[in-house]
Amino acid sequence: MNNNPFTISFGRQPTQFISRLVESNEISDNFNQDPSPAQVYMITGVRGSGKTVMMTERARTFAADAKWIVVELSPERDLLSSLAAKLCSRPDLYPLFIKAKLNFSVLGLGVSVENAAPISDIETAISRMLDVIKATGRKLLITIDEVMNNENVRIFASVFQILMRQEYPVYLLMTGLYDNIYSLQNEKTLTFLYRAPKITLGALNITAVKKKYADTFGLTMQQAGKMADLTMGYPFAFQVLGYLYWNEREEKSIEDILPEYDQYLDEYVYSKIWIELSEKDKQVLTTIALKGITKVADIRRDLNMSSSAFSVYRERLTRKGVISTEQYGHVYLSLPRLEQYIKMKLE
Repeated sequence: MNNNPFTISFGRQPTQFISRLVESNEISDNFNQDPSPAQVYMITGVRGSGKTVMMTERARTFAADAKWIVVELSPERDLLSSLAAKLCSRPDLYPLFIKAKLNFSVLGLGVSVENAAPISDIETAISRMLDVIKATGRKLLITIDEVMNNENVRIFASVFQILMRQEYPVYLLMTGLYDNIYSLQNEKTLTFLYRAPKITLGALNITAVKKKYADTFGLTMQQAGKMADLTMGYPFAFQVLGYLYWNEREEKSIEDILPEYDQYLDEYVYSKIWIELSEKDKQVLTTIALKGITKVADIRRDLNMSSSAFSVYRERLTRKGVISTEQYGHVYLSLPRLEQYIKMKLE
């Protein structure tokens, strides 16, 4: 049997995936313009919405272009030191730093130049490196996956803001859950992040999901449509259902693998989402799931909530990616079989 083209591993780019061309091209078009209208992009969305996959795909595209230098950093580490170390370790940049007589020996970066005063400040070191990079006509893209509001990120973002003001060719692509990005934006010294473009990843195009299933499994469009509907366009669900069906299609029908499908969604995503919700958030979702109510007025009446109070929860749950408000006056659960998950939680 051929290798399964679908994956249940978060962050890993599967063989079978549906690209988001509009959003991806927006990032590339803006970053490649000179001058660039935006030097920072933030990708957010619910767990399993494809944030990391999209960032990785963009990073690979930029890295394949000779005019770009791409560096990936971890939000759990000292980002400035990590950036400096990774730039110094690149074989295409190290000789240029030596030629420019940049002495980073005091910082432990392995660059020691005779008759050159050592640079002891990490911010100064990065600026000097960027002077060299800028002189070559190249651009630096920094990617950070699953960003959070911690000291490492706050310090890095503050310095990055200065580098942008100094007109260095630096670009930043970050992914993160809505709550983490919102918290980071609220830092008084990082208000520039409010102005940074954000891409919120929602559902995949159902027609594209249907076609991908039909082509992969040799299904009729009706059969593939049944599978696509079960995913509601949720990227992780698209992978999980494809993964399970690939492994068990010879012995089981789609209906037979639904219990496994539910278990994967529960353990990998829904249990984590549920823990992070407030009690009132849970009450709103439970009302929708148990009573099948979608009209806002009816939900408010059932929960005895004012319009202004409900709007707070509706906004937050929408940003978290668990409800959809596309139809005026109504709200719907936006994740596949979330209704079944909520009902099971109450049994």
